[in-house]
Amino acid sequence: MTKRFYALLANSLAASVINNCVWFALTFWLYLETKSVVATSIMAGIYLGAVAFSGFFLGSLVDHHRKKTAMMGSSVASLGFYLIALLLYSANPSSVFSNPASPILWLFILLGLLGAIAGNIRSIAIATLVTLLIAEDQRDRANGLVGTANGVSFLVASLFSGLVIGFLGMFWMLALAIALTALVILHLWSVPIPEREAVSTQAATNSVDIRGTLKAIQQIPGFLALIFFNTFNNFLGGVFMSLMDAYGLSLVSVQVWGLLWGILSMGFIVGGIIVARKGLGSKPLRTLFLANIAMWTVCIFFTIQASIVLLAVGMFIYLCLIPVVEAAEQTIIQKLISPERQGRVFGFAQSVEQAASPITAFIIGPIAQLLFIPFMTTGAGVDLLGPWFGTGSDRGLALLFTVTGFIGLVVTLVAMRSKSYGILANKYQELSDQPTLVNQELPS
Repeated sequence: MTKRFYALLANSLAASVINNCVWFALTFWLYLETKSVVATSIMAGIYLGAVAFSGFFLGSLVDHHRKKTAMMGSSVASLGFYLIALLLYSANPSSVFSNPASPILWLFILLGLLGAIAGNIRSIAIATLVTLLIAEDQRDRANGLVGTANGVSFLVASLFSGLVIGFLGMFWMLALAIALTALVILHLWSVPIPEREAVSTQAATNSVDIRGTLKAIQQIPGFLALIFFNTFNNFLGGVFMSLMDAYGLSLVSVQVWGLLWGILSMGFIVGGIIVARKGLGSKPLRTLFLANIAMWTVCIFFTIQASIVLLAVGMFIYLCLIPVVEAAEQTIIQKLISPERQGRVFGFAQSVEQAASPITAFIIGPIAQLLFIPFMTTGAGVDLLGPWFGTGSDRGLALLFTVTGFIGLVVTLVAMRSKSYGILANKYQELSDQPTLVNQELPS
């Protein structure tokens, strides 16, 4: 791997830490200012919806411009939004921001979220840079490093955003974000990326081109099925995102739970490092499915008893496997999709797959409250399962996790035996067996 790739990965890591810190800090700050759970829920919905929708547009931007231009534009846009947000914050009294119905408050929140979301251009661009800068037989390891960087970003942001808000406040959070983003821009400016002019496959180079993206995907039999398989997994994964905090806090104090999540976040890093060192093997699609089988099997059993140790071990394994799944999907896209369309395909996959989680977040709460919790507190589950599984509202959540894991495992096993899986696996193997030009390693 080239020194240039490491420099760009470090630059993207720094930008990701900044943007994630702003996003986490805004969440903490909004609740502290308004004391409104509804406000934080609306903010989360806006963010997740914007991320899901923006993937189409951001992927087109990456394909229609040089990668360095796209990454530079990402940081410049973040810098601009943070500057405007800081000016708005400084120009209004603090009382404005404690009213959850204040238009100025929501304009401020929107500016901060747009700054963070602009950084998603980089996650798409860095995936396409793996294709550009890394030899084909090393791309799975490079994708593992990208997964490690994402894990480091999440860990650092989750640890420091709360500290900055607690000790310094929102003004200094934004001031630090502006200063550090400026440094990221300066560093990126100094890193050359020799690349040809961006290749456009259509006349209207600034359009989102969903039709062209779907056409490119449909040309690879079975690939659309893979995207929807990952979408369904994210739909199920939304159960854990929505209810895990409630379940964890039924076992330990908030202080212990916060500390535990900081430790468990190391799973992202461990999983990414393993992929970076060992790779994914010659059949990344098979690796993706095996990782999903392991993930859902863990999910069946890690709440089988009310044990924080069992939960922590299971969650750590689960988080270790996420970078494996993500790296496998990226490696498959880099192999099967032509470079001039990879940005749009990565963006399309991001939009479709991430759209599932907010949908789950909206519907799973009522399902848990109206079905599973009553079943394990006053319903038939008390007698059927209670003697060995336990009873109470927390065991209702635990049962929901177990059922979700079972559904995920069954769907994965069915998908692995499907015609689409066989076609896609054969297509990947066919392209792997073809004599290809070794990706020219660009000079360092």
